[in-house]
Amino acid sequence: MTNILILQGHPDPEKSHLCHAIAGEYRTAALQSGHHVQVISIADQDIPFLRSKVEWESDDLPQVAIDGQAAVSAADHIVLIYPLWMGDIPAIVKAWIEQVLRQGFAFQMDQKGWKAALSGKSARVIVTMGMPGFAYRFFFLAHSLRSLDRNILKFCGIRPVRWSIFGNAEDPTGKAQAGFLEKAAELGSAAR
Repeated sequence: MTNILILQGHPDPEKSHLCHAIAGEYRTAALQSGHHVQVISIADQDIPFLRSKVEWESDDLPQVAIDGQAAVSAADHIVLIYPLWMGDIPAIVKAWIEQVLRQGFAFQMDQKGWKAALSGKSARVIVTMGMPGFAYRFFFLAHSLRSLDRNILKFCGIRPVRWSIFGNAEDPTGKAQAGFLEKAAELGSAAR
């Protein structure tokens, strides 16, 4: 059994979005395979944006950071699902990450450098987008996803980090979306 944390990162709490459906399929398949699953819908969280170094270094954490750190600590595998917005991760998702993956929890810093604190955890990042996935991957070089992977997740010790790029998410035929849901169920069943 794997302890899975699903971070459903669509900024709109309205449940009709594809990201919500993907998270639901992943969760259902994981539960049916005997895994333990916790889901956090980031849009439902009260997430203050960090605006200063003083706030970043404060030990007085907001409740969202306390709850998020507890959820990340309990997880063996983290699944982050979000839509590509203006070529990047939505601001509210980045705000959640900044609040939760702080120094002292996700990594340590001293005169000798940094030390990752979340080793032993893996991640799957699922990104939906209107453009074809190959265009994002090969023309835009998946720049924002690479930054999240290298500069945040791996920096904190989360490895391996696997990607699923779901392009053409607005396919009017519904075939692309059906394929994404099928893939999400496959990944959930395998806790990957």
